Formats: sequence, structure tokens, C-alpha cells
Amino acid sequence: MRLSRKFWIILGVGIFVVLIALLASTYFGQVEERRELSDKLTLAQARLPALVTEKETLESQLGSARSALDNSAAKYPQELHSIEYGEYLFEIAARSNVTLASLSFPRPSGKQVGAASFSVVALSLPISGSLADIFEFIQTIRTDARFASTQVNSVSMGAGSATISVTLYAYRR
Repeated sequence: MRLSRKFWIILGVGIFVVLIALLASTYFGQVEERRELSDKLTLAQARLPALVTEKETLESQLGSARSALDNSAAKYPQELHSIEYGEYLFEIAARSNVTLASLSFPRPSGKQVGAASFSVVALSLPISGSLADIFEFIQTIRTDARFASTQVNSVSMGAGSATISVTLYAYRR
């Protein structure tokens, strides 16, 4: 059976219409994708100055934090010298009119806090004196520049005496 010329023309026009429809669909799909990408690019470019400013702020804060760490490290002694600290404690006790009964300086242990390493020594200081003098001794230990790295953990009070538990921190690089 032979197909007529009309059939072939209709078939050719049909194929042509289908091809045109496929091309149009592809073109409009790419136009839509290009529009979405353009919108995303515009949004990213709008956010870029804020992100650059935030990055600069964070870098500035990092610099400040590093500077603060270096300043803090400078406050801490590089090593714990038991003789020096013992002398300081006995000197403060004498100035505060209390008697430091004994001082045993144990071996330092290590402690890591963030990027900083510390030598840590826990001491028990048995003292005797008036209540006001004992409080003055405690306050002096907490505020004396040589003891900026001292933490008073506990105080056990008795009649005219006290046992003070302190922790000394020394920065290690």
C-alpha cells in the first residue's frame, strides 16, 4: 500500500511542529534557569559586602583575642618557683599580722585550657591570727599583683586560725 503525498506532508509538518515544540521548551527552560541563576547571583552579590565586613570584624576580634592571650600569658610566671612563692606568702602573712604555720609546696601538675597550658599547684595554708587579719591575708593573696594567678578555693575557720586552700596557676608556653 502506497501512502499518499498528503500523508507525507502532514507527517512532515507534525514532526516539524514537535521539533519546534521541543526546541521552544528547551529554550524557555534555559531562560528560566538563567533567570534563577541571575537572581541567585544578585542575592550573593548583595550579601557579599556584609560577609566581607563580618570577616574583617571576626579577624579583628581574633587579633584582639590573641593580643589578650599574650597579655594574660605575660601576667603569669613562666615557671612555679616554690621558694619565691613561699617568700611572698610569708611576707604577706607578716604584713597582715598572721602566722603562717607551715608551707609544703607540692609538685606542679599540668592543665590545658583552650590553647593555654598551665602549671597548677594546690596549697593548703594554715594560718593563725585575728579574724580581721585573716581576712586581710586572704584579700591580699587574691589582689596582690604577684598572685594575679591565684584562686582561693576554700577557707576553713577556727578560733583564731584558718586553713586556706589556694591554687596557683603559672602559664606555660
